[in-house]
Amino acid sequence: ILMALVLYFLIDLVLGRVRVENISMEPTLQPGQFILVNKMAYRLGDFRRGDVIIFHYPRNPNEDYIKRVVGLPGDRVQMREGLLYINDVPVKRERLSDFVGEDPCGSDVARVKRWRETLPNGVSYETLDCVDNGFYDNTNVYTVPAGHFFMMGDNRDNSTDSRASWGVGYVPFENFVGRAEIIFFSAAVDEPHVFGMLRPWTWPGGIRWSRFFSLVR
Repeated sequence: ILMALVLYFLIDLVLGRVRVENISMEPTLQPGQFILVNKMAYRLGDFRRGDVIIFHYPRNPNEDYIKRVVGLPGDRVQMREGLLYINDVPVKRERLSDFVGEDPCGSDVARVKRWRETLPNGVSYETLDCVDNGFYDNTNVYTVPAGHFFMMGDNRDNSTDSRASWGVGYVPFENFVGRAEIIFFSAAVDEPHVFGMLRPWTWPGGIRWSRFFSLVR
């Protein structure tokens, strides 16, 4: 028993478990997904632009957020007509077929514009655009301070992130918890903890089998 407890705590130092609870990272992550988090990545300095990370909300360290790193210290970040610019250069963006599925817009919108965005270092992922000329589709230039990072959700019109200077703002490195690595369970469970996945009667919808054990990209 003692060896099992020691092993559990050693693993917990390296890996954490997080449940996604909102739509801000769709289509990459969906509510009801449980994710393994690599806590050692940032302790070892192993991170890059484009990583999906968990961090302590700067205004309330007891609350954790999950977003994507798009801006590094010293970067100039701006949104122009829904397009992301980094250091005055537009990020490559390719239109994909519309997203159809679980509603990512918090409304009755059935089809949503979907894009493939590729950052300067080659990291590629999908984003959603619920409305044209959204609140944060046109912004001032954000200059990321030393020791801080600029975070954004992939669901661009439904994400409170670094574009909200009154909210998340720039995230200091010491607030990083870890990097999202693997989706190990995916279903719209009601219970906000890992035991929800062990109680099938709490699942209001079907299990998303295709998301099991998929890497977070």
